[in-house]
Amino acid sequence: MNKAGDVLKKTLFQLHWFFGISAGLVLALMGITGAVVSFQDEILRALNPQVLTVEKQPAGVLPPAELVEQIEAASGKTVAMLWVETDSGNAARAIFTAPPGEKRGPMRYFNPYNAQFLGDVVGQDFFGLMLRLHRVLTLDDVGRQITGACTLILVFFCLSGLYLRWPRQWKSWRAWLTLDWRKKGRSFSWDLHSVAGTWCLMFYLLAALTGLTWSYEWYNKGVTRLLSDSPKDERVRNRGPAPSGPAPIADYRAMWSSIYSAAGPGLSAYNVRMPPVAGQPATVFYLLKDAPHDRALNQLMLDPATGVVSRHSRYGDKSLKAQLLTSIYALHVGSYFGLIGRILVTVAALAMPLFFLTGWLLYLDRRRKQRQVRQARQALAAHPGDAPAWLIGFASQSGFAEQLAWQTAGQLQAAGLPVKVQPLAGVSEKDLNNATRALFVVSTFGDGEGPDSARGFERKVLGQALSLERLQYSVLGLGDRQYENFCGFARRLHAWLAEHGGKTLFAPVEVDSGDPYALRHWQQQLAELTGQAPVDTWQAPSFENWTLSQRTLLNPDSSGSGVYLLGLTAPGPSSWLAGDLVEILPRNDPWAIEHFLDGLGIAGIARVQVDGLHQTLEQALATRQLPENRAHLVGLHAQALVDALAPLAMREYSIASIPADGVLELIVRQERHADGNLGIGSGWLTEHAPLGSAISLRVRRNSSFHLPAQGVPMILLGNGTGLAGLRSLLKARVTEGMQRNWLLFGERHREHDFHCRDELQEWVTSGDLERLDLAFSRDQKQKVYVQDRLLESAALLKQWLADGAVIYVCGSLQGMASGVDHVLNNVLGREEVERLIEQGRYRRDVY
Repeated sequence: MNKAGDVLKKTLFQLHWFFGISAGLVLALMGITGAVVSFQDEILRALNPQVLTVEKQPAGVLPPAELVEQIEAASGKTVAMLWVETDSGNAARAIFTAPPGEKRGPMRYFNPYNAQFLGDVVGQDFFGLMLRLHRVLTLDDVGRQITGACTLILVFFCLSGLYLRWPRQWKSWRAWLTLDWRKKGRSFSWDLHSVAGTWCLMFYLLAALTGLTWSYEWYNKGVTRLLSDSPKDERVRNRGPAPSGPAPIADYRAMWSSIYSAAGPGLSAYNVRMPPVAGQPATVFYLLKDAPHDRALNQLMLDPATGVVSRHSRYGDKSLKAQLLTSIYALHVGSYFGLIGRILVTVAALAMPLFFLTGWLLYLDRRRKQRQVRQARQALAAHPGDAPAWLIGFASQSGFAEQLAWQTAGQLQAAGLPVKVQPLAGVSEKDLNNATRALFVVSTFGDGEGPDSARGFERKVLGQALSLERLQYSVLGLGDRQYENFCGFARRLHAWLAEHGGKTLFAPVEVDSGDPYALRHWQQQLAELTGQAPVDTWQAPSFENWTLSQRTLLNPDSSGSGVYLLGLTAPGPSSWLAGDLVEILPRNDPWAIEHFLDGLGIAGIARVQVDGLHQTLEQALATRQLPENRAHLVGLHAQALVDALAPLAMREYSIASIPADGVLELIVRQERHADGNLGIGSGWLTEHAPLGSAISLRVRRNSSFHLPAQGVPMILLGNGTGLAGLRSLLKARVTEGMQRNWLLFGERHREHDFHCRDELQEWVTSGDLERLDLAFSRDQKQKVYVQDRLLESAALLKQWLADGAVIYVCGSLQGMASGVDHVLNNVLGREEVERLIEQGRYRRDVY
């Protein structure tokens, strides 16, 4: 063995020894208790023959309706679970509804042929204690963490022990499996440890890899995803408190009809589990007489009130891997391989203390996920004094106006002036009447509309005739000149204030797409008012070069444009909040630059200067708008050509991930022009930029689309790439353990355009996404959209809103978002929708 191999083996040996003695006692206890409960049923029947065995009757067992009716009449309790074997001679079991504050109700045994109770079982409490010791050391969640970690240690112990033990004559079975009884002392102990470990290795690996599914939810989900035939096969273990609500209504005759129809005359046993509250399905597991083992269960999901089957999962119809998933418990205890398998697993479990006594067990590993670190905004310090505060009102759609409002407040406070910062939604007529000086920082959304958060202010306050002669004010308007009504809301606000007597401190300042010169002008005007120059010039955060590390096509073979999941890795520490945006500086592709230069008579390698930096003309043109008509550019030298071209505008995208993912993800659809060419931004990100290349990017806060402060229910609606912003919100909610989430998502075809399908369905299965409604518009003759699904669920919408739900809409403004807004107004009424907006319970990130 080489030197590196010696170091590895020595390291593994030290870890094997040290961590072995640390976890050995727990593993020994788990082995003994596991072996004890392996034959629990046989032992209990031997100890309690009068209780756990009954005489078979030719007429057969009673149907469940009669059994439940007689059991409940005799006990005065409601049956929550019923287990009956139809032809075994074993007693049946009933578990009653749990009393308030308890997780599980009492269990009673009864005769399935006449429903008579059979008394208490001697030894059951002992085996219950053994099982709790085996699973959680009787310490509940803490114990589950300990046993889970020790099970992980057992896996590492098997693998590292195999490596450490690998003999020179590895092909010789005697070297692996025979014990030299002539050895004594330490040599014999090591030989016993290693040989016994080899005999038991496969049994321990089988027990550990299956047992981990009860220890860790992440592992359970991973195994389920690996082995299940489809997400519908995934199992959900709910360890949380039982839901509250009215008790379910059960028609056991209807359920029995469905059970017998599904199972047929080969039915051997059935287990009916009632839901905790009405409105949820009952679960039925049943076993057939020709089942390969005692856990080859089939499953029915049915309505307890009508018996209507909503889902039927047959063991025999599953693939081998899905059968293994269903048989996790049978594999764990060995019954999957029959009686011989149970005996071998039990013997291996009884041998577990042997390895603790010889001192060699596995590495103790506890691995925890770091939680997302949220950045909190620090409030301005309270300013002493009796001078009236400057009112600073802001109306922000994506967070930039709010940021500038706080920067404005900071500049005034640095000059010794008291300030009061408020969103326009919180500015009342009284605030305006009392204020003597006010600054308004407002953005315009869409084509001249005010931000969603300011709609209530515009409707209530701007419609009033106030006397504002005492008020001196100025307005900073944010907008985009691509829209016809540039800064429309800011202009309406300024006109209303002037009309009602307000006097301007200085002329309104209008900012086009974050124009730094306009922002500097606003700062200078403030400096003239306060007599103090600004400490620094406001500017947006600088762009950083992130690495394009991932690019996955989400909709292969789709009839629409390609949609890609992009992963970007930060150059250093970075953070953002769910709902935030990124601004990206795209680049022209080399072919477009070459085509543009063709005929201008200028070489691409000519040197030019841009913002003080020297670069080639080709590099400079990558960041410039390249017009189709080049007649006015003919004859210019390289530097003049660059100076004559405007920079490319940045592109804005919703972030689709959270910092805990370790990568910033985007969902981008390719935009194609009439000539078939890709759009500059989407083309650069999805096709032209090589993997591993730098992407100029900066994160921008989008505070109006952040998670609500309280853990209230969330209704999320989006279509196409609008899933991005909703996905980040869902990821954050899942991380925080908040499961009251409802997503309505739309696209073209389910087969090709169901973006992030596995992830969404996994959240549904795990309960992290309570409801998922899908609208695939082209899967049927009559097109169905997100707004149609919302309208179909109008009653549920009202119920969720009554529970305090917040609505988030992300996607196209024309079509989906406007359609959703129309449905909300029709279902809830215009006034209610306005109230939701004012309360911050209707939030939009649309484009």
